[in-house]
Amino acid sequence: METKVHLLVSGVVQGVGYRMFVQRLARHMKLTGWVKNRPSGQVEIEAEGERGMIEAFIQTLYTGNRYATVRQIATQWKPYTGQHTGFDITF
Repeated sequence: METKVHLLVSGVVQGVGYRMFVQRLARHMKLTGWVKNRPSGQVEIEAEGERGMIEAFIQTLYTGNRYATVRQIATQWKPYTGQHTGFDITF
């Protein structure tokens, strides 16, 4: 079943290549959506795809790249919309 998730990632996740890590991971997992930095220091993510893939995606986000330190991921599940065609870094 396809679904959508909205995530707020907290920790040391800006200035360490985390958005590029998220984009590569999402594309590898065939997810669509976007990732961006927030002024608060968090990284915001919206992803759509198969629920099982999204759950695996979230677990891998905790690992992050070798420079990031993820402390928390706030997760909000939403209905699937199919509005995204790729996975982009936005500003």
